[in-house]
Amino acid sequence: QVQLVESGGGLVQPGGSLRLSCAASGSISRINTMGWYRQVTGKERELVALVTSTGSPVYVDSVKGRFTISRDNAKKKVDLQMNSLKPEDTAVYYCNALMYDTRNFWGQGTQVTVSS
Repeated sequence: QVQLVESGGGLVQPGGSLRLSCAASGSISRINTMGWYRQVTGKERELVALVTSTGSPVYVDSVKGRFTISRDNAKKKVDLQMNSLKPEDTAVYYCNALMYDTRNFWGQGTQVTVSS
């Protein structure tokens, strides 16, 4: 089992920045990838960014050049630095851990609202 706790969401104006953090506990040595997904009410949850166990990042096209994902295995966390935020980035953001045995674990979600 893995427990994921997110923090750092909130309200920000367009063009602003936020940093999301996700702290992992439990069977962290069995985690393959860690990432961030987001979901808007009425729409499917979508991948934002993930980082592999070797540190390679993957981003959805809409956030490339604006968001940066980082993973610290020693501190057992994954962060998402979000810059140049747009209203369309508004969503609930979820931390995800994909295990080597293909099980998925999710955090409780944190709201990000981009609005003037």
